[in-house]
Amino acid sequence: MFIESPANKTEKRGWIEVITGSMFSGKTEELIRRLKRAKIAMQQVEIFKPQIDTRYSEEEVISHDENAIMSTPVTTAGNILLLSSDVEVVGVDEAQFFDMGIIEVCNQLANGGTRVIVAGLDMDYLGRPFGPIPGLIATAEFVTKVHAICVKCGNIAHHTHRKMDDEKLVLLGEKDLYEPLCRKCYFDSRTTNV
Repeated sequence: MFIESPANKTEKRGWIEVITGSMFSGKTEELIRRLKRAKIAMQQVEIFKPQIDTRYSEEEVISHDENAIMSTPVTTAGNILLLSSDVEVVGVDEAQFFDMGIIEVCNQLANGGTRVIVAGLDMDYLGRPFGPIPGLIATAEFVTKVHAICVKCGNIAHHTHRKMDDEKLVLLGEKDLYEPLCRKCYFDSRTTNV
């Protein structure tokens, strides 16, 4: 079955797709690509992002490659349900920044017949599963794991390395604060910084 076209077009069926990986791996780029395809197919689409994420824009979801799509910033996952009635496709960017309620919100939408596409970091800067993403992966029908390129050795990057000492779990930043590293380079850098 192709993700864009359900098997039975006469019956409205929903599902969850998760796009995950490290920073700079193309998660948002892939989210935007899928949402633009849904718009081309004349589907009702609504895109949400956490209100705290203002790195590139307050109202747009923008990839590192500067590809953009308009979105609605929300403070909590529950707001997504309130703002997505009569929508066929819901996109959610930076889902790791939402509360654990995002899992139930996505499931309610999918159970009601909505295609839900979620993008978010799978691990935090310490290499631990990040917020609601593991729960979303467990309940999703489709999971796409994308990878960046390690800036130290050129291998596939699996980790997001924070380049400065700050113990806050959420620290918004870009290449000034983070870099993608492979497993070996990540653990080498953590060992030398201890």
